[in-house]
This record gives sequence, C-alpha cells and structure tokens, in this order.
Amino acid sequence: MKRILTALAALLAVFVIGAGAYLWDPLPANPSAETLAAPAAAYDADIIRDEFGIPHIRGARDRDAAFGLAYAHAEDDYETIQEVVAATRGNLARYRGKDAAPVDYMVALLGVWDTVEARYEPDVPADVKAMAEAYAAGLNLYASEHPDTTWAGLAPFRAEDIIAGFIFKTPLFYGLDDTLKNLFATDHTQAIALDPEGDRKAFLMAPKTLSERGSNAFAVAPERSGDGVTRLIINSHQPLTGPVAWYEAHLASDEGLDITGGIFPGTPVILHGFNHDIGWANTVSAQDLVDTYVLTVNPDNKGQYRLDGEWRDFDKSTATLHVKLWGPFALKVKRPVLRSDHGPVIEGPTGTYAIRYAGMGEIRQLEQYYRLNKSTGLDSFLDAMSLNALPSINYVFADRAGNVGFIHNAQYPARNDAWDWSGDLPGDRSDLIWQGYRPWDEVPKLINPVSGFVFNSNNTPYIATDGPDNLRPEDFPQSMGLQTDMTNRALRVRELTDGTGTMDKERLLAIKFDTAYAEGSEARAVVAAVLAHDWSAEPDMAKAASFLAEWDFDMDVASRHAALGGLTTLKQITARFTHEPPPAPEDAFREAVSWLKTHHGRIDPTWGEVNKLARGGETWPLSGGPDTLRAVYPAAIRDDGELHMNAGDTWIALIEWDADGTQTARVINNYGSAVQDASSPHYIDQAPLFAVEDWRTPHLDWEEIELSATRRYRPGKD
Repeated sequence: MKRILTALAALLAVFVIGAGAYLWDPLPANPSAETLAAPAAAYDADIIRDEFGIPHIRGARDRDAAFGLAYAHAEDDYETIQEVVAATRGNLARYRGKDAAPVDYMVALLGVWDTVEARYEPDVPADVKAMAEAYAAGLNLYASEHPDTTWAGLAPFRAEDIIAGFIFKTPLFYGLDDTLKNLFATDHTQAIALDPEGDRKAFLMAPKTLSERGSNAFAVAPERSGDGVTRLIINSHQPLTGPVAWYEAHLASDEGLDITGGIFPGTPVILHGFNHDIGWANTVSAQDLVDTYVLTVNPDNKGQYRLDGEWRDFDKSTATLHVKLWGPFALKVKRPVLRSDHGPVIEGPTGTYAIRYAGMGEIRQLEQYYRLNKSTGLDSFLDAMSLNALPSINYVFADRAGNVGFIHNAQYPARNDAWDWSGDLPGDRSDLIWQGYRPWDEVPKLINPVSGFVFNSNNTPYIATDGPDNLRPEDFPQSMGLQTDMTNRALRVRELTDGTGTMDKERLLAIKFDTAYAEGSEARAVVAAVLAHDWSAEPDMAKAASFLAEWDFDMDVASRHAALGGLTTLKQITARFTHEPPPAPEDAFREAVSWLKTHHGRIDPTWGEVNKLARGGETWPLSGGPDTLRAVYPAAIRDDGELHMNAGDTWIALIEWDADGTQTARVINNYGSAVQDASSPHYIDQAPLFAVEDWRTPHLDWEEIELSATRRYRPGKD
C-alpha cells in the first residue's frame, strides 16, 4: 500500500508540475524607461491646465499636439487608456480574466489585426501615421515615468494600436456587437429572406430587436435665431466613465489645428467638437448595416460550406486567448476563427452564420477624423466627410457662415434592392455578397433647410427639421436600411417646435433641458396600461393609481409624481439597452410603489430625493430621466432609495457665432478632468454646475488661456 501511495504521489507531482508548466504564462517585462522615453525627443508640446484642469495643448506641428494630448490624457485616465489598448490587441483577458475573453475573441473574429497588417503601410497617409506615432510616443513617455502603474507587457504603445482601436470600435456604435451576441445566443431565430422572384417576399418567424444608443444634437441658422446668431448644441449621451466616456481637450498647432472637444481614451484627435470656423455633434444612428447569412455546412466535412452549388473551404485560423488565473499563470484557450467569402463566421447554437458589415476591413477612420479637425467651413467639412470611412454616426453641424445641416452618415452597403435585407439571408449565393458601398452622393443629407433648424435625437432621418423639407422615404432605396423609428426625445422636439417661431438661445436651451415625456412615448403607454388595470380589490394600489393619474409626465427635480411615474416606466424604457424583458405595467407599478414605501415611507418624494449624480461620496439631485431630452440613466434601482446616474448627458457644448463671426462657447461635463484621481480638485469640480444645468466658459484665446494657467509644462522637456 505504501508503495502505491508513493507512486500516486509521484504521479500527482508530475501532473501538478506539468499543469503548472502549461499554465505558466508570465507577462514580459516592459522596456526600460530610457527606451520608452527615447521617441519623445522628436516632439515638443506646451500643455496649459486651466482653472478646471482642462488641458490646452499646443505645438509647432499637429503631431506635437497629438503627443501632448496622449501625455495629458494619461495623467488623468491612464488606466482606461491601457484597458483600451489591451482590448484592441485582443489581450484583455490576460489582465482582466475570463469575463474579457469574448472581447479578445471578437478582435480575432473581426480580423482587426489582419486589416492593420494588410493596409497600414499602403493606405494610411504619412501625416496620419505621424499623428498616431506621436500619440504613441506620448503614452510611452508617460509609461517611462510611471512604471508602477504601467501594465506588465503592455508597453511599448505603438501607432498601430491607435489605428486598430478605430477599426475595432467604430462598428460597435451601430450595434455590431449586438448582432454577434444574438448569433451566439441559444434563442436566435432565423428570419431568412427569400428570392424576390419567387412566390413570397420574405419569411419571418420572429422580429429582431435593436439596441439604441442615445444623443441629441441641434443647430439653428441665423435666420431662425432671431438675433442673427448661429448656434450649435453638442449633447452626446455616453457612460460617465470608461472607454467611451468623453474627455475634454483643446488642441492647437502652428499648422492650423485649433479645436476644442471630446475624445475617448486612445484617440489622438477630437471626435466631436468645434474649431473657430465650424462645429459638429454626433448622435448614434441605427441603420441596418450588418447582414447575416445562414450557411449550409457540408455534413461530411465540417470545414466546408455551400456556395453557388459547390463546397468551399472555410478560411480557418486559431485564436489563442490568454485568460488570467492568478499571478503569472494564465489558461491558454484555443478557439477556431472561421471566415467565408461573406466575412467572419459564427458557429452558434442555432446554426452556422456569416456576417458582412459596414466598416469591415476599413482603416481610414483616423484619417477622416483628422481631416474634420482641420476643416474650415462647410466645403472642407463635406470634403472630409466624403472620405466615407466611418461606418455610421449621424452628424449635425453649423459653421461661422451660418450654414447648418444634418447627415445620416454611414457606409451603406451596395445591396441588390430587389431583396429584403432586414432578415437573415441565404448563404449559398455569391450574388448576395455585396461589394463596396453606395457613393457619398447617395448618403442622406439635409443642408440649410428652410426652417433654419436641424436636430437629431437618435431618430429616423426623415424627421430632421421642423420645416416642410424633410428627407422622404421614397427618395431612398429600401435596401439602404435607413432608420425609421422615433425616440421620446425626437417626439418631444416635434412638440416643442413649429417650423417658424423664433428659436433664440433661451428657447433652444429650454428644448435641450426639457424633462417631459411626449404623446406617443413608451412612458405614456405604460402609464395608460396601469391606469386601465382594475385596482378595485386593492385600495392602497387604487389610491396610488389615482396619484399616478395626476402625473404630468415631467421629470423635474421638484416633481412629487416623477418618482412613482419614473420608476413605473423605467424598465420598459431601458429594455432596449438591458435586453431584459420588462415586467408587465401593473407589476412595474407594484414594484415602484413597494420600493418607494420601503425606502422613503411614501410614494411622493421629490424626484430630486431619488434621482442623483454621485461622485466622491457626494450626491446632487437631478432633473431628467431615461429618454428625456435632459437624459439621465441610472446604473440600477439601488437598495438605499436612490438612483445614481451612470449614463446620459455627458460633455455638452453650446457654440455661437454672431453676425460678425465672433465665436463664444459654453461647455460642461459631469464630473471633472481628473478621471481617476479622487484627491484632485478636478475630480468633481464640474458636478455642481452640471447638476443644476449650468455651464463653464471654455478658454479659446491663447492669451486668455495663459492667464488662466494653474500649471504649465512641456512633457519630456521640463
């Protein structure tokens, strides 16, 4: 027996040693500080931090400004920048564990680095490469000075990382990730379009759901403003923190760059904002820009699929995912990556699918953003937009000359208009594999409408102005898949405008900060269903229903009806984001009554007692709610009687040009420029202003900027 136990122990030791050897996967050391800092010698950026900690970055060349931007942003949010780079490389699970593995697999599935390898050298212009290289150099300089907070094995940062980040992230804004999740789900229902020359147009077994993202944008021409002033409001709705949270910066150079606006971690130019001549606001659009093909797999050879009556081999590679366990140990998980002639292939529980999507193989995103940053008016702005390198995102713009406009921007696939592309498609016909996109001239645009007012609140492009000359569905092929739905915010804008009345500053801001639900909104439908329910057997609920009936559908901070109404309608309105089936209206109402009584002892606390902005141990009451123009989305229904905002209104800007072309601006952000440092005065210094819908004045003139300086430095030089 002793001999057997000894043998088993030896065998176990061999197994443990073997397993340890297999799992041993230490991250490499980062290069030395000297190596990381060396490229910084080629750049010189002057960074001025103003009284709110906002970085104003200037250099002789555009690339110097990009270098300084990377360094300044790293000072404020280095952790998130590193997370973005790791995700872009398909290596996030090595740092964050198994929950990040799907992100890493998606990078491989979409061929992000295949695109970089094939197109970076021939298709990224030298000046764009220079911006990416400079930004990477700024990150590497910061890494050289902060080795303890730099993730092991992540440095050096490379220009290719910056380009790849755009490739990976831009298709996610129109919901490509939702399509992928759907195909991997166990309950995906195939809705296969049939040949239009057959007896039936299409066969649909179940509708698809589409997750919407939020934002507002407004532009008013001088003829409509009543005072000869052109106005633009930038009002994107994003998470308050994380990889797609806005960070404000001002970039300038002696080469003509001079722009203020918002960026995401890892981006070397402004994504939306304004220079002295023009400004633009982005809103997320929901066109149909991804096609799903149902593949027929060879039953005798799983490595083949049918196309045009023949079996074709899948293009097969392997993604090795390094999933963090503990310390230097990581589980190396191998997953096949398949591609067909259509594009990436998903082997899901309900079938094998291929997808083809806008932005597939695109690498010019940074080029287009850079050209937009340098635009000087309508013509150069439209020239930059005509690159058509961004797969989606609406644009609302205004310029110093008084032009205003709306673009339902996208790379629209060049589809056969005879087919219904709204469902899944047969994967065995090569004639359905579209090639390229419709020309820029066919992208829906509305420039200088007669009413002098344009807007978008993530709604259909057919409602973009309050005048008579909206775009018309009959002017666009159905295969373009243009968005057709409305949001409460868009419905409310229509209620608040008339096509002719003066749209001065006061009226425009009243629209932007409006807190009501419109006729035809989801909120009103839910409340109508609650009030139609028979509560006669429940006196307390009947009394609560009578109170709810008095609600004017306004989410004002002082309202005593908004808490009950808002909680009753919350899950229905946010279901498009959570993908969780909402409760029946009467059940949602019961939950709201119970929660309010539990935490507040009554059903009528003011909305401001419930709805809060929270940061650094402090809270501020807020007006607004989900899908109101003053957009406030809570993280969860908390167990302490409060809802804490985690998404919605973020960086907001009001830009004005008077009749002489003189520019003024007002801006605000939720928290402050010090994203990570809770000890900084700029961690929450904008929160009190944001909560009461107030503004700060950004410094645009360099003499004024220098006078406002609380800190001035030149990274790598001082």
